[in-house]
Amino acid sequence: MNQKTKFLATAAMIAAMYVALSWVSQLLGLCSGAIQCRISEALCVLPVFTFAAVPGVTLGCLITNLLFGSGNPFDILFGTLATLIGVLIAYAIRKTPYLASIPTILANAFIIPAVLILFFPEMDWSMYPLLFVQIGIGEVIACGILGTLLVWYLKKHPKTERAVTGNMAA
Repeated sequence: MNQKTKFLATAAMIAAMYVALSWVSQLLGLCSGAIQCRISEALCVLPVFTFAAVPGVTLGCLITNLLFGSGNPFDILFGTLATLIGVLIAYAIRKTPYLASIPTILANAFIIPAVLILFFPEMDWSMYPLLFVQIGIGEVIACGILGTLLVWYLKKHPKTERAVTGNMAA
């Protein structure tokens, strides 16, 4: 298979998995409340295995924000940007795979509270620390715990890793 085609197919598959897992999170009510947990954020560690995960997760996040988000264009833009920053740094530190969730956790915990404060008039900057903690907890659960378990599982099961990442060298 052509490398470009394989790359695009892998990125599209990862984007589709992200949207599907986000939909499941939405159905389970995990995307509302004080602490929100999008289980699809676990996929933010996939750049450890393939660069195709960078556009895949980013596109999946964008589509999810368009389908299930608040409709806030700033949330759509900056929420997707936070994920892009996280997965780019995860790719950069791929030699330390068990730390790959940290960039996404921090990017979302720092960026999303500011977006919420700027979008919702009833919020002000005094709420930033609380929002940072709440968003951080959701990201630690989804990306930190589930993402780290995903890294561990894929490292132990190379056939599954190849199926998920399209990485034939695994």
